Amino acid sequence: MQSWLILGGAIVAEVVGTTCLKMSNGLTRPWPIAGMVVFYCVSFAGLALALKTIDMSIAYAIWAGLGIALITLIGVYVYSEPLTAWRSICIVLILLGVIGLNLSHR
Repeated sequence: MQSWLILGGAIVAEVVGTTCLKMSNGLTRPWPIAGMVVFYCVSFAGLALALKTIDMSIAYAIWAGLGIALITLIGVYVYSEPLTAWRSICIVLILLGVIGLNLSHR
């Protein structure tokens, strides 16, 4: 269970790092760049720790899939990016893929 919590923290750190990347304005603002570096390092360290007990294919799919879904929501609600029907369908398909991989593990 601890590995799953660490993976969850790695996902949150990756999402925060990606948000800092957006806030860096093309890597021109030092504080968001610093945040990006720190949160990406935390994210990869968490992913590495989670990989000690979670299969790589499962952990990476969850890390990437949930990260994509959360970043999409931040883009829509914070940065007013459009949420089209096609984007919504694709996000649902990603989440279904993550769920399917997780269920196939059992």
